[in-house]
Amino acid sequence: MTGKDRGTVLTEALPYIQRYSGKTVVVKYGGAAMEKAELREAIIDDVILLALVGIRLVLVHGGGPEINALLTRLGKEPRFIDGLRYTDGETMEAVQMTLCGLVNKNLVSQIARRGGKAVGLSGLDGGLFLAEKLRGRNDYGLVGEIRHTDPAPVTMALENGYIPVVSTVAQGLDADAAYNINADTAAAELSAALGAEKLILLTDVPGLLRDKDDPATLIPEAKLSEIPALAREGVISKGMIPKIDCCVNALRRGVKSAVILDGRAPHSLLAEMLTVEGVGTQIVNG
Repeated sequence: MTGKDRGTVLTEALPYIQRYSGKTVVVKYGGAAMEKAELREAIIDDVILLALVGIRLVLVHGGGPEINALLTRLGKEPRFIDGLRYTDGETMEAVQMTLCGLVNKNLVSQIARRGGKAVGLSGLDGGLFLAEKLRGRNDYGLVGEIRHTDPAPVTMALENGYIPVVSTVAQGLDADAAYNINADTAAAELSAALGAEKLILLTDVPGLLRDKDDPATLIPEAKLSEIPALAREGVISKGMIPKIDCCVNALRRGVKSAVILDGRAPHSLLAEMLTVEGVGTQIVNG
């Protein structure tokens, strides 16, 4: 790429920088983009750059592989029911140690090493996430459903120039317990509480595909009103259902747009935020 090419790219990004500067964007970070060092560095660089141009960026993270690794070292077999981690007391200790400790603080330190300013938070801090035990057709243990979100700790971090890095453990409302919260769900709840401009879910798929085996069938944009028909047609199925549900929840509560994005593509976050084409599937409320 020549100097002229770089200048063209930066010039094309300017309207999007102006559009999003001062706005809040919540990014859920997990999957392969967290596991591979080169992808992790690319995401962190994107996050820092977006923060430096004035976007109030919030990073909400998972940590499933790290939790599995700790449980295995403890001689405990990870267990899942209906796609949710069954969380007994011992597993919850591992979840809390991994998410609030190892993963959260590693991300904060990696952002600092690459020139950014971050502060680590969990849903336990300042009553950020208050939850009750998730009730369903099965018993999931200490898996919670968020009942109240107080974004004050995140807002204070943003106002002081920090990138909030949030782990998804919640304080119990119905018991003296901490609850394990799905990271997509937590990101959607937090984006609504913050009145965010955009929610971005980084995943391990290109976005919503008409044919799940053909990336060329990517749906670049869908209106909220089109979601029921896509579900009836089977376009939204299996693991995509809860992600779409999170996006719909956020949009119905005031978030302007929600994007399902492939975190495995280097700098996909910048491509989504600062180019006319964007990447992934954007869902809008109009």
